[in-house]
Amino acid sequence: MTSRVERCGGCGRQLWLPRQAVAARCHACRSVTSFPSSSQRWAQVYGSVSQPHHNVVTTVPSNYVAAGPGNGKYPRQGCNNYYIDQPRPAWAPPPVYGRKKALLCGVTYNDTNYMLTGSINDVKSMWFLLVRMLGFPSDCVVILTEEEKNPYRIPTKQNIRTAMRWLAQDCQPGDSLVFHYSGHGSRQKDYNKDELDGFDETICPLDHETEGPIIDDEINATIVRPLPRGAKLHAIIDSCYSGTVLDLPFVCKINGEEYKWEDQRIPTACYKGTSGGIALSFSACSDNQTSASTSAFSGKDVTGVMTSSFIQAVKNEPCLTYGRLLAAMGDAIPSLMPNDTDVIQEPQMSASETFDIFTKQFIL
Repeated sequence: MTSRVERCGGCGRQLWLPRQAVAARCHACRSVTSFPSSSQRWAQVYGSVSQPHHNVVTTVPSNYVAAGPGNGKYPRQGCNNYYIDQPRPAWAPPPVYGRKKALLCGVTYNDTNYMLTGSINDVKSMWFLLVRMLGFPSDCVVILTEEEKNPYRIPTKQNIRTAMRWLAQDCQPGDSLVFHYSGHGSRQKDYNKDELDGFDETICPLDHETEGPIIDDEINATIVRPLPRGAKLHAIIDSCYSGTVLDLPFVCKINGEEYKWEDQRIPTACYKGTSGGIALSFSACSDNQTSASTSAFSGKDVTGVMTSSFIQAVKNEPCLTYGRLLAAMGDAIPSLMPNDTDVIQEPQMSASETFDIFTKQFIL
């Protein structure tokens, strides 16, 4: 039976419920919280779209409330079917200022045996870099973590899908988009024969055990394919097996001052490029490697090695080229790795088109 995540109306604790549940008693505070049915919720949130799990949704509702990390606002529901009696659209894209938008997603998988301790810290660090240092308007940065109070901003599969559609929706020439994901990644057999290694790379939402992962084909179709000429997307993916998780056509292999682009395209596969824009992805490791966490960057809080090395390089060296950024990350990673790990982690860059990585300047 599939499940969904809700919030207790009394104490705010996460509740894992069967998808058809309309009310639940919290085991911690014993309060009863009522919820709309899945069909009612779908009508409230997505309006005219009739299929809750359809892979392609072209519209995003109009009242998403954006906020900084950890301070998401949402009315606390009681026992009187609050969301039904006083419906509030849950996904309202924030206005775009300065043609910059970002989606930051951190999944910790609390209370599981595969819990991660650094994902939320990664999101907070990336938010600080984008908003405080690089001029991204806070209203245009959407955060999905398990700390958020708004249930539509918890990193479930459906919420991540919706957030990715928001990121790419109405993209115009000159727009700069950022997608940051910190969480578990995985691989699964490639059934449509568009992968050279025979595997699709995936990201794992909070509810991946019941709803499944999000595969690279879908990520590509949602945030890469729509990019118009003059727009750009940067993805920073801190997870295992993440090398080609955006399914971009070209992978950069760098060795000192030398590099080469490897063509990942298969003649019989569908087009994986953009609609004229450029998409670039920095990944924690190649498709067959795992990633690690560290406390070396902050001295106390645990963060992902890849996220830490990326932020450190951008802060320390203004006017980086893409080649220098990739090299700086590679140089920093050994010092950030935990002493008790034998993980080999090499950051990887992929792109929708080839270019000279040592002359093209990195600009978010």
